[in-house]
Amino acid sequence: MKVYVPMDSAAKALGADAVAEAVVAEAARRGMTLEVIRNGTRGMIWLEPLVEVDTGAGRQAYGPVAPGDVPALLDGTLPGLGRVEDIAFFARQTRLTFARCGVTDPLSLDDYAAHGGLAGLRRALGMTGAQIVAEVTDSGLRGRGGAGFPTGIKWNTVLGAVADQKYIVCNADEGDSGTFADRMLMEGDPFTLIEGMVIAGLGVGASRGYVYLRSEYPDAISVMNAAVQIARGAGVLGPDVLGSGRAFDMEIRVGAGAYVCGEETALLNSLEGKRGVVRAKPPLPALEGFLGKPTVVNNVISLATVPVIFEKGAAFYAGFGLGRSRGTVTLQIAGNVARGGLFETAFGMSLGELVLDVAGGTASGRAVKAVQVGGPLGAYMPPATFDTALGYEDLDAAGGLIGHAGVVVFDDTADMLGLARFAMEFCAVESCGKCTPCRIGAVRGVETIDRIARGDAEAISLLTDLCETMKDGSLCALGGFTPYPVMSALTHFPKDFARRKEAAE
Repeated sequence: MKVYVPMDSAAKALGADAVAEAVVAEAARRGMTLEVIRNGTRGMIWLEPLVEVDTGAGRQAYGPVAPGDVPALLDGTLPGLGRVEDIAFFARQTRLTFARCGVTDPLSLDDYAAHGGLAGLRRALGMTGAQIVAEVTDSGLRGRGGAGFPTGIKWNTVLGAVADQKYIVCNADEGDSGTFADRMLMEGDPFTLIEGMVIAGLGVGASRGYVYLRSEYPDAISVMNAAVQIARGAGVLGPDVLGSGRAFDMEIRVGAGAYVCGEETALLNSLEGKRGVVRAKPPLPALEGFLGKPTVVNNVISLATVPVIFEKGAAFYAGFGLGRSRGTVTLQIAGNVARGGLFETAFGMSLGELVLDVAGGTASGRAVKAVQVGGPLGAYMPPATFDTALGYEDLDAAGGLIGHAGVVVFDDTADMLGLARFAMEFCAVESCGKCTPCRIGAVRGVETIDRIARGDAEAISLLTDLCETMKDGSLCALGGFTPYPVMSALTHFPKDFARRKEAAE
């Protein structure tokens, strides 16, 4: 019998380690022979620790499981959930990037290969760099880290650059509130990120790669380091990738966790051992990036999606989605919500269907007041916008952005003025300080919102002007996007701001 207990950070925070220990102890007490496998999470966080038992007739799910439930679990009397694949939240997903997450042993390369791993790399090894880049371009893949820039165009720029050394840098500095897809992928299926980076290196002519990971993710750091060692030992990395005669190697670098280091040029500075401040563009990192060499900087999910594109073909991947938003989006549902977790689906589902149907509305049972899409710099979307399709252009037209696809739900007790103030304060704290609109504007923004809270109505127009200045004049997205949550709160929920005025009067 095999028992799967997630080793994902979220599952561990909810007691998965204690459950795993209880399973081993109870089996020993009974003289039972079983194998405990620490897999990644399936992404249904409200059911964690989600334990799966395979007696040879398929994996049956149980959750949330506490250590005290283990005797009944092994007796076969604990009420179960059936197969994970039949749970409604999971069954309606289209899992491409996360197809193996929670299914395989994260550090078993044999298990990875048995579930389709390395098929994409083997195909890519038979292609030229130009053919690899064309395949990514045809898939329609866009950067999943937030900017949504076409990956194929970025790769083609690096391919065309002439240099003695090129690099692949994976941006794993996941810092948006309510996001966890990068961490979940690295802890649950690290080889797919490694495979994606190798294919990227083959495509653009880079022989060296780095994963820039924040220090707050100790489990992901540990898993990724172990996976790199295993991949190198098996010849997936090194001077002779899978016996092809082509070279690519990589390592894991840990950053201190400054939010601005999620911006690609600040990340590159930090990776070089410098202070993590934003660089002015041009030059683009694709031409002068890490150590001044042509560099592909892509997010974890972008690179981890590359293997399935090469395994199944660009046309297969591009067959999902709508408009210019092709493929799948890995939505991370958090906040005051009944069913939080990771939901991978084709672009195009409406925001309302995701929040009210898939996620089941609020955990408190109260009405949804707002949904922040795109992290701490994303707009607050009111229920009136719930018909908006989840796609880059559709959200932009509705005044929002999809960003890293974090979705945070708030019920009708939320104080939108307080949330607007938090956005400005967040920017002030996390600003690298290089440009004035961000460094000074965010501080003045907090002060201006405090004036509004005290009943100063004239400060509302001042806040609007300040946001315009920050949006147009900031050097990077931190200052440039902070106006999204602030102005969306002010625009969609004016009563929250007016009430403070009445109270002051």
